[in-house]
Amino acid sequence: MPLFIQNKPLDRIRSTADLFDKNPHLQEKAKAFRSKPLVDVDPKCLLYVHQREFAATTPADKCVSVIGSDDATTCHLVVLRHTGSGAVCLGHCDASSTWSEVPLLVKAVTSLSDACKEGRLELHLVGGFNDDSKTSHNLSLDILAAFQVQKEDIHLETCCITEMNDVVVNGTHRPVVYGIGVDVKTGDVYPASFPHKGPAEELRSARTFTGGEMVNIYDSSRGLFQIGPCTWSQNLDIAFWLSQNDDTILKYLSTSPRAEPPHFVQHMKSTIQFLLDHPNSESLFPGGQPQFYHRTETGDWERVVQS
Repeated sequence: MPLFIQNKPLDRIRSTADLFDKNPHLQEKAKAFRSKPLVDVDPKCLLYVHQREFAATTPADKCVSVIGSDDATTCHLVVLRHTGSGAVCLGHCDASSTWSEVPLLVKAVTSLSDACKEGRLELHLVGGFNDDSKTSHNLSLDILAAFQVQKEDIHLETCCITEMNDVVVNGTHRPVVYGIGVDVKTGDVYPASFPHKGPAEELRSARTFTGGEMVNIYDSSRGLFQIGPCTWSQNLDIAFWLSQNDDTILKYLSTSPRAEPPHFVQHMKSTIQFLLDHPNSESLFPGGQPQFYHRTETGDWERVVQS
């Protein structure tokens, strides 16, 4: 079934400009969304989603009350929620494999909503900007097209993407909103920032850096965060990046060098150093098992030691 906008099927989209021209209310909702105040999310209630990850849960979850992600420049943040069950999923898509990723997000929500007869699936898209290479625009179109071919009826509610998420600062285009949170209890979606991006931040970044595919990081039935096992070559020729200047790292390791957040270069260097410190990825996953983390009574993520 197609995507729906205001209960009407969405026709084939040729450009984001075409989408917004034909649906001016989406422009107004995008403007309203990006003008919301930025929320600094408390890590003690948060499940943070990195690039090429997704997570889903329901309002019954006692461990997670906010799912969030940020540092999206050309990337898009995708929230899908079932209004009946309250099941919600957030994915951080980077154009690596959009057509195989979107069905994973849909299944994550529908599998948590099987017993629910009422309600509908609602979609919120945030991310991208008017970048020179049109990476954002192409990803916007791919995500919308991928949702259009899903068998479920899906209603597009928020579409703050590409030109509607663009601002010019000192002559440079950049996103207005880099990150979002979704309230698991209410379904409210809002601009957000996250000072803490754990658990296992460097490991998760290393997985993405070395080509890891989109992965589910959370088992809501058990309240467990999980990552891996993942593998990478022991002969990665990456040490030279640590001696490069910031401009070089931005030029070659970013899809949008002039729009990255201030911590991008340090984040990339930390990820590269982690890979150099752990050339054998198998050592991070004893017995070939994932790393599991559970939330303690104080709200921290703590590694579960496998017996």
